[in-house]
Amino acid sequence: MKAIILSEFGGPEVMSLGEVEIPAAGDDQLLVRVVNSSVNRPDVIQRQGNYPPPPGDSEILGLEIAGVVESVGAGVQRFQPGDRVVALVGGGGYAEYAVAYESHAMAIPDTVSFEQAACICETYITAYLNLFMLGEVQDKSAALIHGGGGGVATAAIQLCKALTPATTLFVTASSGKLERVRAQGAEHVIDYREQDFAAEIARLTDKRGVDVILDHIGARYLESNMKSLARAGTLMLIGVMGGIKAELNLATMMVKRQRIIGSVLRSRPLAEKAAIIAEFEATVMPLFADGRIEPEISARFPLAEAGEAHRMMETGGHFGKIVFDIGA
Repeated sequence: MKAIILSEFGGPEVMSLGEVEIPAAGDDQLLVRVVNSSVNRPDVIQRQGNYPPPPGDSEILGLEIAGVVESVGAGVQRFQPGDRVVALVGGGGYAEYAVAYESHAMAIPDTVSFEQAACICETYITAYLNLFMLGEVQDKSAALIHGGGGGVATAAIQLCKALTPATTLFVTASSGKLERVRAQGAEHVIDYREQDFAAEIARLTDKRGVDVILDHIGARYLESNMKSLARAGTLMLIGVMGGIKAELNLATMMVKRQRIIGSVLRSRPLAEKAAIIAEFEATVMPLFADGRIEPEISARFPLAEAGEAHRMMETGGHFGKIVFDIGA
């Protein structure tokens, strides 16, 4: 089968389209003929050599797939060959075939295309897990989402508007994306290049702050994030693009009863991921089925142009998801 191969770790130029063996499905796995997959920030980090797949998962890039079940393992009960599925995978998405655990796969609703489905798992499950299951935003009045225009941020905005519309959303974005973020329903959009977001949060909330923050920047934003949190607020840390070390005023954090929760999805135990996906399927997949949520697709690339897709991701020239067209 055709797949993206890394010649070494480095820039987008280390990726090329080559031939590898079709993987075999284990007893509790599906072999999926991939129709679409997508690009996620962790793919870039793995390509650079800083985010290896969990033990036993494919070394091939790609964390989510949408396609047709080709064959099933002996222990699989829910799916059969020919079924349309979307799945979260630990690796292997940049290929014509991939294996997925049955418990990490979901049926694609008839109203959802393969390319839409390929946008669901990594970003929407990440947003749902961190905002709703851990951050409990559904019980809060205000949330700050960083990186408006990115895949997780667009998913987070859509989920909040659909599931907890009473929550006021504050979103940071670059100047070229402000209006598109506002059109998604964010009540307040802050230009992080031109404005101090902590000062804006203080001004807009009359110094109260927000209850939940979803952040992928890390160290560079830590001080401002903590200033922006309300009493008993929660900072959900899902990335460290802005560094891994920063000073923290523990006394203020204690007095304000604030929480910082670090969270990743890929390296969680299989059973834990299965439980997260089961809740997501029950709560969120109906929103895709009836059209209340529709993934924002920014660009489409053939798999052979994976390097160009990664360059777009790295320069921030996308709004929403970057999708690979792999099969038919």
